[in-house]
Amino acid sequence: MSSGQKPIASTNEVIESAVIKAPLSHVWHFIKLQEFDKFSTAIKKAEWVKGVSDDTDVVRWTYEDGNVVEVKQDEHSNLDHFITFSVINAEPDLPYSSVVSTIRCFAVTSGEFADCTYVRWTSKFSSDADIGVIEDAKYKRRDALRDLAAAASKIGAKGG
Repeated sequence: MSSGQKPIASTNEVIESAVIKAPLSHVWHFIKLQEFDKFSTAIKKAEWVKGVSDDTDVVRWTYEDGNVVEVKQDEHSNLDHFITFSVINAEPDLPYSSVVSTIRCFAVTSGEFADCTYVRWTSKFSSDADIGVIEDAKYKRRDALRDLAAAASKIGAKGG
């Protein structure tokens, strides 16, 4: 950046959402860290990391492009239908210090989208994440939500 130019200001939070035309039970079925490879076309393999303490759930996601990310489950609620997780390791290293994500699902109970599921995916990045990271994350979340919708609709097509 030349002198006098200011960096592009951005928020360090990405919020993406979708209405998925499948019941909450079909969508929630996939919202476990070790199940992300069952819906996300970007993730080739999701596997538990061995040797982590008994009270910490860590899953390694191996992406189709060969990148590897280890995510730690911070919270998970089958009652309130949300999961919060953070990246604790990545190969290659990420260009930012940290990110914490929450996926929350809500049953739509009336109106045009009754029996569908509203899904909201929020990711909060550390302050060293630049606009490129934020924009990339936005599109990756959109792609993942599209993949989740496709996978959840297949459950319904199979009859549950």
